[in-house]
Amino acid sequence: MSLQVDIEIASDCSGIPSEAQFEQWCAIALREREASELAIRIVDEAEGRELNNTYRHKDYATNVLSFPADLPPELGLPLIGDLAICAPVVLREAGEHNKGIEAHWAHMVIHGCLHLQGYDHIEDSDADVMEALERKLLAELGYPDPYHEEE
Repeated sequence: MSLQVDIEIASDCSGIPSEAQFEQWCAIALREREASELAIRIVDEAEGRELNNTYRHKDYATNVLSFPADLPPELGLPLIGDLAICAPVVLREAGEHNKGIEAHWAHMVIHGCLHLQGYDHIEDSDADVMEALERKLLAELGYPDPYHEEE
């Protein structure tokens, strides 16, 4: 598998994972593909809010936004899209839900990569499929079930 992940850090938050970690998480989520290229931009709350408002008409910052590439298949390019991950939201959610910070980052990257491949969670049946795959991939990496809060 050929994987290219371009990472841009546009956040002052500490605790942002390494490039190698981002690549590892993308690789497991995209391993069924022959080749993949994507960009990940780590943003602060203001940019996350602006992006969510512009593209989803929701006036708040969310954890991860996925922007699938809309390229004609005949081009044969491996570009699958972009992710915008809001560092302050990811860090806050990890604390609020008693999740390990690294595990929550991994979940957000895998979740976003699955969206880039067409997975969704709007309908309950689709959510069941996507969440089961997230659980499986995260478990392979040694992370706990992201949908079960720690006590």
